[in-house]
Amino acid sequence: MDPIDVDQLRTADPATGLRAVTALHRLAERIEATHVAAARRAGWSWEQIGDALGVTRQSVHAKYGRRESDV
Repeated sequence: MDPIDVDQLRTADPATGLRAVTALHRLAERIEATHVAAARRAGWSWEQIGDALGVTRQSVHAKYGRRESDV
């Protein structure tokens, strides 16, 4: 994978840059939710998922635990 040239990401319009950041955050959240659900289906504990994400089991459970019925 090629390194990202940060200079290519610069824009004179802050609104354009901020919209891009928002879109990236939303995409990252969707990807995270998809993989958390897959991990739970594979039998991973909240602690294992939290460790993989670099957060506590409590925080990942609070964020995704109530969605588990959708898994």
